[in-house]
Amino acid sequence: MELPKLSIAALGGTVSMQARNAGEGVVPTVSGETLVSALEELKTLAKVRIETLGLLPSASLDFEFLLSVLSWANFQIKQGATGVIITQGTDTLEETSTFFDYLWRHPEPLILTGAMRSADQAGADGPANLLDACRVAVADDSRGRGVQVVMNGQIHSANAVRKTDSLALHAFSSPITSPVGLLVEACVRYLRPPSPRNVLPLPQVTSQRIALVEATLSADSAWLENLVALGYDGVVIAGFGAGHVSASWARAIEQVAATIPVVIATRTGSGSTARSSYGFSGSELDLIGKGALMAGFLCPRKARILLWLLVGCQRQDELADFLAAD
Repeated sequence: MELPKLSIAALGGTVSMQARNAGEGVVPTVSGETLVSALEELKTLAKVRIETLGLLPSASLDFEFLLSVLSWANFQIKQGATGVIITQGTDTLEETSTFFDYLWRHPEPLILTGAMRSADQAGADGPANLLDACRVAVADDSRGRGVQVVMNGQIHSANAVRKTDSLALHAFSSPITSPVGLLVEACVRYLRPPSPRNVLPLPQVTSQRIALVEATLSADSAWLENLVALGYDGVVIAGFGAGHVSASWARAIEQVAATIPVVIATRTGSGSTARSSYGFSGSELDLIGKGALMAGFLCPRKARILLWLLVGCQRQDELADFLAAD
């Protein structure tokens, strides 16, 4: 029986890092071809095409580069790939997976993975994560699920996954929904069926600027008041608790929301913003009345990506619908 075709893109990150000299910090140096060459089992799993598209720490990725990676991934599907895998750094993995998920319109899976230990570190987890990602990519049950993150034997939906630990191997979780699947004895086991997805067209504009501001105790509102003058096209605010800010921030938000979209998310790391519980100045009811939108379960970072894409597609008037769906 003919083996399925997989395409793998390496972007850099810890999975590709090693120290050039003893005592120095690790940097991206290991190509995707080298990563794959160590996986003997992969030869019996799929026919693999591998390209190194970058050797970057994930903090240095940007939307323009990600759009070029998406174009590459779309071409792989056109050429007959059963699935596409992207390896990258974990620092921004929850954001890049969300970015791709809003734009991925194929039934074939797009899987992202990385590593928490560098390539030259004892017990490096990169090879196991990459092999697991390939197993997920060729599984029939992975079709129609959009973009997923495979790390540490778990499968996470892009819209739910968060990096919740800075250094631990179990750094990724889905705080609200839990993983959608697991790797059990090298077999892909999904825990629930695919969910409906909202997919956007490619953005026609990429110069838009979306700010992300976190509410903190006794913070002044000067920067918030000047967002429009600074040329921003939208703002996401990581609010206290269920989506709250101070009274002074609420007044500034009312001014800003008259000109650009304002989304209020929760900074807590889990749970939803409220809609009708609190009525004080700076509460969700007050902010909704001032023109802001509540992010619901969407975390601040993912809400910023959604707003950037909607503005780029000139569909920001659909923001409330997307937030309600998420």
